[in-house]
Amino acid sequence: MTSRVIVWTLAGPLLSLSACASTPAPTTNAFTGETTPKRAALRGPSGTVDDRSMCDWKGRKDREASEIAGPGSLKPNVRRVFLLVGVGESQKKILVCREVDTNFDGVKDVVRRYNDKGESVHEESDTNYDGRIDTWITFSRGKLAEVALDNDRDGKPDEWKSYSEGRLSRIKRDQNRDGKPDVWEIYREGKLERMGVDLDADERVDRWDHDTEARRRTEEAERKKEEEAKKREAEKRAAEKGDADKDGDEGEGEPKGSPPPAEKKDGKANDKADKGEKKKP
Repeated sequence: MTSRVIVWTLAGPLLSLSACASTPAPTTNAFTGETTPKRAALRGPSGTVDDRSMCDWKGRKDREASEIAGPGSLKPNVRRVFLLVGVGESQKKILVCREVDTNFDGVKDVVRRYNDKGESVHEESDTNYDGRIDTWITFSRGKLAEVALDNDRDGKPDEWKSYSEGRLSRIKRDQNRDGKPDVWEIYREGKLERMGVDLDADERVDRWDHDTEARRRTEEAERKKEEEAKKREAEKRAAEKGDADKDGDEGEGEPKGSPPPAEKKDGKANDKADKGEKKKP
């Protein structure tokens, strides 16, 4: 009886340990702080870990890869892939791809690609760690241009966000899951201005819903800008006219310091002569 108790007592912790070993502990996203289940990294026949690399570098002589450990990671989780240009001492390295394991599970879940100028071009990521890409980001001249999202986890985007100068300008949504947008949201200064809805699935807006207060503020701001522009233009024209009148006034009449007219001199001389003649007896 005592031996059975000892066996079961020892078996309990062993079963617990085996259960812990088979179920990876949850991990935290290094960028968002979100806790998610940890996936087990896949191992190949040779025992090497398949980290699902999305950068094209393996087996290429014109590429070179380097790995570092990012914030919060004890093992290398950031890989940079460089394009090798030139030979010898003149050889240069150009960053063309970067991928990150954001939840430290050994699998790369974010990849960003660059052009030969070092500007970001495109990024893909698996934000929910289910092994499928669900976010696609496009850049224009290195700046954020569009973000496509897969919200229903079917592998296809159903929401598209457009940006202008880094600010959200428009959102398209596919709410009936037919692969085509049926809701349009228009933003101004980062705030929702109006929303359009397609009711008959022809990819055209059938109804616009406006934020009247936002629209009023926008129109008021535009009106003030126009008034200020007109005021500046009027002030500029007045200043130009004043300068022209001033130049015209300086050109009229006799210049400063010129001698009095000859007639006046003769008149004064005749007066003196008359006075002199009067004094004579």
